[in-house]
Amino acid sequence: MNQYVLYFSETDKSSLALVGGKGANLGELCHISGVNVPTGFCITTQAYTDFVNRSEEFARLLDALRDIEAEALETIKETGQRIRTYLENLNIPSPISQEIIQAWQKTGSQYAYAVRSSATAEDLPGASFAGQQDTYLNIKGESELLVHVRKCWASLFTDRAIAYRAKNGFDHRKVLLSVVVQQMVFPEVSGIMFTADPVTGNRKVISIDAAFGLGEALVSGRVNADLYKVRNERIVKRQVAVKKMAIYPLADGGTEARDIPSQEQSKQALPDEAILALAQVGRRIEEHFGRPQDIEWGYADGRIYIVQSRPITTLYPLPELPDAMSGVYVSFGHVQMMTDPIKPLGMSIWAKTMATIDSQYSIVSAGGHLYFDITDTLASWLGRKTAPALYSKSDVLLSSAITEVIRHRDFIATLKPRKRAAGTKSYMRKSMGTMAGGMYEMLFREKIEAPDVTAISSQILSELRSELSRRSGRDRLDFLANHFGKVFMVFMDTIGKPVFAAWMASLLIGRLARRWLGESSVLDELTKSAPGNVSTEMGLELGDLADVIRPYPDALEYMKGADDATFLDGLERVEGGAAIRLAFAAFLAKYGMRCPGEIDVTRPRWREKPTQLVPSIISHIQSTEPGEHRLRFAQGRAEAEQAVQTLLLRLQRKLGGNFKAHLMGKLVRTYREFIGLREYPKYLMVSLLDEYKRAIMEEAARLAEQGTVDPAEDVFYLTLEELTAAVTTGRADRDKIAALKEKYAEYEKLKPPRVLTSEGEAIVGSYAPRDLPEGALAGTPVSAGVVEGRARVVTKLEEADLEKGDILVAPFTDPGWTPLFVSASGLVTEIGGLMTHGAVVAREYGIPAVVGVENATKLIKDGQQIRVNGTEGYVEIL
Repeated sequence: MNQYVLYFSETDKSSLALVGGKGANLGELCHISGVNVPTGFCITTQAYTDFVNRSEEFARLLDALRDIEAEALETIKETGQRIRTYLENLNIPSPISQEIIQAWQKTGSQYAYAVRSSATAEDLPGASFAGQQDTYLNIKGESELLVHVRKCWASLFTDRAIAYRAKNGFDHRKVLLSVVVQQMVFPEVSGIMFTADPVTGNRKVISIDAAFGLGEALVSGRVNADLYKVRNERIVKRQVAVKKMAIYPLADGGTEARDIPSQEQSKQALPDEAILALAQVGRRIEEHFGRPQDIEWGYADGRIYIVQSRPITTLYPLPELPDAMSGVYVSFGHVQMMTDPIKPLGMSIWAKTMATIDSQYSIVSAGGHLYFDITDTLASWLGRKTAPALYSKSDVLLSSAITEVIRHRDFIATLKPRKRAAGTKSYMRKSMGTMAGGMYEMLFREKIEAPDVTAISSQILSELRSELSRRSGRDRLDFLANHFGKVFMVFMDTIGKPVFAAWMASLLIGRLARRWLGESSVLDELTKSAPGNVSTEMGLELGDLADVIRPYPDALEYMKGADDATFLDGLERVEGGAAIRLAFAAFLAKYGMRCPGEIDVTRPRWREKPTQLVPSIISHIQSTEPGEHRLRFAQGRAEAEQAVQTLLLRLQRKLGGNFKAHLMGKLVRTYREFIGLREYPKYLMVSLLDEYKRAIMEEAARLAEQGTVDPAEDVFYLTLEELTAAVTTGRADRDKIAALKEKYAEYEKLKPPRVLTSEGEAIVGSYAPRDLPEGALAGTPVSAGVVEGRARVVTKLEEADLEKGDILVAPFTDPGWTPLFVSASGLVTEIGGLMTHGAVVAREYGIPAVVGVENATKLIKDGQQIRVNGTEGYVEIL
């Protein structure tokens, strides 16, 4: 048996370690009926290992790569060149070269060959190394074959391959290389086929690029290509390009670029019947591999040849669905202002909650993120009319994305109501009743009675703690599974009318101001320093805490390097520490359940990791004077009260002024009195989640003591049902937990789309055309004013470093980010809308804010000077 060579027919996916991703996939392709694969063989990774390991010098060169960072491009270039030169001049041991020549002769020494690299970490579902190593075409003769095999081995150390491995954490020693030697096909037309649309993600659409000659020029981007799209065995798009050049083989080996005659340049490269036949082959290959594929193909003498297939790694995962029905899904994270992945335990709690609530929505997961299923809504005429407006206050681009889906009439026609129709009607009746009640009380009662949310919440939490304290094990977890949704809806029933009244008041104030005064900006001043907002109060109290710490630089220095487990105790050892400890403990007692991304129960709370707050405290001390935060808030309240009086005086001078001023006064009072309640549901929600987490971690600690999990935090990768089973049986699937940890490392890199369809189409939405300054980044204006300053791009709260005048640029902000608002002079986020957390708090603090700026944290660089126009809704990089 050969040690160094395997023929394609001898390989499959189990051969990955020997022949790499490309070689394994070619072996799989050879076993698919009706797929033509040019014959060939793989030179195994054992050959590469025996080739390089005979040299001590190579080991020293590899050592030089170990500590190189991906950004050190000059060092990578110099080291890579030394390694490549060395390998290209190293003799191939005789046993290896003999097996290669024997396989070449058996396959046909008279033919020309393509010589391609195939790395063991290449063309895998989780990582694509496509283009990292080299390919050589039309190689003829024994000596040229061996030369190019050596070049392939050396290409494992191209600059781009070294940088890619360094960036993605692959050990240079552990990535091995096989070489694929494949008989050349000289096609009239060649190209690439994606069995899912690579732009939209739609799994129903096959996308084909086609050009004349060899596919090398197309893959490298050197020529234009035709674009064909096929859906349901029908060509739905045919975009013919002007193709001025193609790559063709030379008689003696190698390739050359040739100009295409002008009369041929605009000719469709592939005939329609071949397009449809190619699409059928693509579906056959996709079915075999079980996921969408990126396929290289050639068309010669009326036959389709497949020379490579790899998984498409850029598609956002489909929702995990129990059936194959059409559906539309809205990002839960964009509604809740937290687009990080949520671990399985957090997901399952939300799934249980949504199942408990009598809601029109169920919830599904995709790529580590949660999505609302709004299929029922869009299956009805009324739902399609109201859904975009419903979501516009959360995120304008989300609303736009839903509108875009609705315009896909052929797809919308396939939507069928789920079995939740009865629940939907019940939910809608309840919602309409709440809205009607809120409207009636706002317009016709002298005063709306405000619920005592603090007392209600305290009672709910006290009863929960009592229940949890007397339960344990399965009984405790079963109780949790049914508690959240029920108690939360009881609270929402209590608070729903005034919150809805405040929301309706804001809409009516804007509309009536436009009608009666010709402007709608009156809300900009009226929203400042509204009372009763628990998130704003938290920010102010953090400012109070910072002022306690401010006089004691040694204490602040201690906090910068403190350990979370001994954080408070360690304060006793520094000057002022006793007083600071008391103040910090009081803050954590009230707000310790909060943190960034707090809707995920698995995220570390401030009470667990108090060092998360240190950067915000430092920023506050750097950017404000003692007590300034309280003075600014009081000033905002005075400005709002003055704005109210000015508004009512202006209205009184109008025709029917007494009526207009009376109605507007009632709306303004309603808005200012109740808008703060909008933040309280999340405050209670997070308080509940924190109590659940305490109980869950007590059970997890017992599982860790038993050796069922290690560490206790591994329970985060179990669903609530799986955790209950583990507590009951004392067993957990640790292999599954390990696999999920790896999967979640991949999910961290994904950007969840705002809207997904069951076909895999990922829709991000867009803004309507506006007359913006050249180069400006469009967004949604949510807090008026214009400010210029240094951009501080913050993706993790614990890494924040704001100074006076800095503008916070973040992917999102939830209440856990509130401590930074006191320090910021402006706000830019990638998601959000008029009534989301960041917008409400920014208006209360009176700082200009623009939200929904797509890719803001990438397009704006940390430290750049920017201008935020919170009135018009755009950001300029100065």
